[in-house]
Amino acid sequence: MFLALFFLALSAAAELTPASPQQLVRETVENELKPDSDLKFMFRDHKQTPHGSSTKLMVQTTEAMAGVVIAYDGHPLNQQQRQAELARNQRFIHDPEELRKKRKQEKENEDRISRIMKALPDAFLYEYDGAEPGRKGIGEAGVELTRLRFRPNPKYNPPSRVEQVLTAMTGSMLIDPRKKRLARIDGTLSHDVAFGWGIFGHLDKGGHFLVEQGEVDGNHWEITRTDLAITGKILLFKSIRFESSEVFSDFRQVPRNLTFAQGLQMLAKEAQSANNPIAPACCEAAK
Repeated sequence: MFLALFFLALSAAAELTPASPQQLVRETVENELKPDSDLKFMFRDHKQTPHGSSTKLMVQTTEAMAGVVIAYDGHPLNQQQRQAELARNQRFIHDPEELRKKRKQEKENEDRISRIMKALPDAFLYEYDGAEPGRKGIGEAGVELTRLRFRPNPKYNPPSRVEQVLTAMTGSMLIDPRKKRLARIDGTLSHDVAFGWGIFGHLDKGGHFLVEQGEVDGNHWEITRTDLAITGKILLFKSIRFESSEVFSDFRQVPRNLTFAQGLQMLAKEAQSANNPIAPACCEAAK
């Protein structure tokens, strides 16, 4: 009986002992990379750039992400803009090759994100930096999140240019230690990053990115915000500058087997009900 109590106490102590920050990140990344549920959502995407803002209604479908612009700089689309938006969406309905290209591009983006995620446990050195409560859009409201600071791991050797940007990044992240979910990662380039000894280009020191995730429906998490501010050059000559902030909100479940055409129909009706009409032909084109 004494031995049983002794081992039970050891087990409880082990559960209370925090994992090393490196191990916490590794377990979180493994969990993030697991196949997600097949739940589908409609949501609102508000994007701000130095040139203005746009608001879209988006919906996840079995084929690709469908979306319609409903406003620019807070103003509903005029007739000319609605016609342009209709034409943009019609090409996906009438030309299967265009839809295939769209899905291919989305898959390539997903693969790049996956490669970055897989690199996180080895690319950085981590240390605990306190905690803060989750809130709307960042983790689960009221649940304590673990904050980590990170800096480049000098022993990390990036396998490709995709991961090379991590060798110059410092910042912080928030993790839900119970669910092993990444609630926020905030990074800044501490020095220039050259690709191919600078021949292919470089990213400038000071570049910044932010990604936030939050619980949107029970145990389901989605990205709720992204910020990106990057400058640099490509092939020594062409300057690049990306600066944008996107907020994703108003998540609502939709049928899991929703096709792209059905998604466009749903978006058109939603836009009309929100007093942001899309040309009625949009619905007809999706049939």
